[in-house]
Amino acid sequence: MDNLVFRTIKQYKKARHGIIQTAHGKIETPVFMPVGTTGSVKAIFPKDLEKLNVEIILGNTYHLMLRPGEKLISKMGGLQKFMSWDKPILTDSGGFQIWSLSKIREVDKNGVTFRSHIDGKEYRLTPKRSINIQRMLNSNISMALDECTAHPSTYNDTLESVNLTKNWAKKSIESYKPRPGFGIFAIVQGGMYKDLRDLSINQLKEYNFDGYALGGLSVGETHNEMKEVIKHSALKLPTNKPRYLMGVGRPVDILMAVTYGVDMFDCVLPTRFGRNGRAFTTNEGEINLKNSCYSKDASSLDPDLDCFVSKEFSKSYIHHLTKSNEILSSMILSLHNIAFYQKMMFDIRESIKSDNFEKVKKNYLKIHGKYEKT
Repeated sequence: MDNLVFRTIKQYKKARHGIIQTAHGKIETPVFMPVGTTGSVKAIFPKDLEKLNVEIILGNTYHLMLRPGEKLISKMGGLQKFMSWDKPILTDSGGFQIWSLSKIREVDKNGVTFRSHIDGKEYRLTPKRSINIQRMLNSNISMALDECTAHPSTYNDTLESVNLTKNWAKKSIESYKPRPGFGIFAIVQGGMYKDLRDLSINQLKEYNFDGYALGGLSVGETHNEMKEVIKHSALKLPTNKPRYLMGVGRPVDILMAVTYGVDMFDCVLPTRFGRNGRAFTTNEGEINLKNSCYSKDASSLDPDLDCFVSKEFSKSYIHHLTKSNEILSSMILSLHNIAFYQKMMFDIRESIKSDNFEKVKKNYLKIHGKYEKT
C-alpha cells in the first residue's frame, strides 16, 4: 500500500464522491469527521459511532501532548488502541489551538513557545516535534504545523503568516516518515486575501503532500467572506488529492463547500450543540430542547434518522433532562446530532453518484439555510 490512496469515484459538476484508503480502513468522501479532541468524541461511546458508520474521527496534537502525553499513548499502542477505536484518525497539528487557547505564546521562524492553558507550564512546539508527536499517536492523517492569523488581519501580517506556514510545511514533510496507509496534509493560509491564498496554495503544492486543507476560516469572518475564499481556493487544490475544509460545520456551509469540490470536514458543532440542548433535525431544522414548547411534546426527536436515541426518546423527556442538567441529555443529543450529520453526508454522496446533488442540496437548504444559486 502507498501512503494514502485517494480516488474519485464519481463527479457531479464540481462536487465529487471519492474514497481514501488508509491502514485502518476506507473513508468515503465527502465525509464529516466528528471531533474527538482529547481522544474522546464528547458524550459518545466509540461503539455507538461505529453503529452510525462513522469512518474517521479527529484528535488534536495540542491537547493530547498536554495530557496524557504522546509517550503514554504510544506505550498503550497508539490512539486507536488507547480509545478502543480501530478506524482511521486524523490529528490537527496544534497550531490553531496554540493560537486560540494559549494567552502567552511567542512565535519565531522555527516554531512556537507557549504556556499550557491547563497549568501554565511552558512548552515548545516545532514542525518536527508536531509530526513526531502525531506519529507516536499513530495518526493516519497528520497535519503540517501552520500559523493561523487572527481576523481581521493586515495584508503584511497575513503574508508573513503564509510564508511562515510554507517554511513550517517544508520542515514538517521533511520530518515525516512515510508509512503504508498513512499520510500528511498541508494547511493553506492567507486570510481573506485571494492572492495570498493563491500564493499559499502554490507554495505548498511544491512539496506534494498527500492532501491539502483550507485553514484560517470560521474565525470571525462573515459567511459571504468565507464562501468567497472557499469558492476561489478549493478548485485550485490538486485534483488527485483530498481537499479538507477545517473547522467549518454548519449544514449550509458543508453543502456550499461540497459544491466547490471539498471532500472532508470537521467541526465541534454537533456535540457542542448536543451539550447545550440543541439538535439538528431532518424536518424542523435546528431546535432548542430547552424551550418550553417541548415540555409536553410526545413526538420523538427525529423518526427519519436510523438512530435509537432519535426514535426512542420524546422531546418532552429530553426537555426535562436538559432543564435538569442531566448528563443523559448531552449523550442523547450529541449522538443524535452525529447521526444527522452522517445521514446528511450519506445523502450528499448518494446524490453525487446519481447526478441528483442539486435537488438534495436544495431540499436540505430549505430546512437548514437559505438556498443560494451557486
